[in-house]
Amino acid sequence: MRFAGRITDWNGERGFGFVVPHGGGDRAFVHVSEFQRGSRPPVVGDLISYETRKDAKGRLNAKTIRFAGQKIEAPGKHRRIPRLGIALAFFLLVAIFTLFGKVPVMVSLAYVAVSLVSYVLYCLDKAAAKKEYRRIPETTLHFIDLLFGWPGGLVAQQQCRHKTAKDSFQRTFWLTVLLNLAGAFVLVASGIAQRLSSTLLGA
Repeated sequence: MRFAGRITDWNGERGFGFVVPHGGGDRAFVHVSEFQRGSRPPVVGDLISYETRKDAKGRLNAKTIRFAGQKIEAPGKHRRIPRLGIALAFFLLVAIFTLFGKVPVMVSLAYVAVSLVSYVLYCLDKAAAKKEYRRIPETTLHFIDLLFGWPGGLVAQQQCRHKTAKDSFQRTFWLTVLLNLAGAFVLVASGIAQRLSSTLLGA
């Protein structure tokens, strides 16, 4: 059964809020991931239709949410991004370039180490979202991804099913990927990365 109601509270930074059904009744928890992919960000006062389901703690959650008048998305319209495959292919490529001396060891180590940090942060943020605890700021996730952590972020996004439905986050995420790759290319091509690697490993 679908209900119609208005969003009465919305936290844009954390991507959740609450909806109250028309005619009265229990309010339901709303999460941005339950909106159709490609939908605009919700705001307080939006009229939506939704189904309800209770979670393990008995709390009412809004599911399969649509804005009033929004058409049902055609199946298969959006392709899933093979995030895990992209990350693994990138790590393999970096390993090969490092083996043949094209990429300094410190660059490879940076990608591995910071990716682990990024992976953990994404997983912690996902857990916090489920339990409605204090979230890790998106700016922190983007900063870590920019600093060589984006491959780990990709893996976490797929495995934890986190941040993949929020278009604004994804746009910024892929921008950090491009900026990181550009920065890494400059560091390697200019010889700066090699000098840093020699200095640190020789210390």
